[in-house]
Amino acid sequence: MSKIINTSGKKKTAVARATVKEGKGRIRINSVPLEIYGTELSRLKISEPLLLLPGITDEIDISVEVQGGGYMGQADAIRTAIGRGILNWYNDPKIKDAYLAYDRTLLVNDSRQKEAKKPHGRGARKKFQKSYR
Repeated sequence: MSKIINTSGKKKTAVARATVKEGKGRIRINSVPLEIYGTELSRLKISEPLLLLPGITDEIDISVEVQGGGYMGQADAIRTAIGRGILNWYNDPKIKDAYLAYDRTLLVNDSRQKEAKKPHGRGARKKFQKSYR
């Protein structure tokens, strides 16, 4: 029986669910290899938890399913899910310390959400102009 770990990450309305299991170091996002997924900027953001600890994913495969949000929100959700998955797989406090020292959002969801639009305006705070003179 091989070990399988499921983790998730969120950013705005994007939700990423990662599955970590034994393998050869493959990372797939929505069945697409990380090397050809999305834009270069989002690839760099997603690969941060992997670059902090080189060679950490050589014996595990990570499969991520992501939906909702825009491409950068998805990238943030994916990196949180991957960071949590690696931490849960190895259960090593040194990994946790390295991730938290670099960026807390590698392990903790960013809970900020868009503020709701209010009446009498174009958005959450902006109001329509008055001109009565």
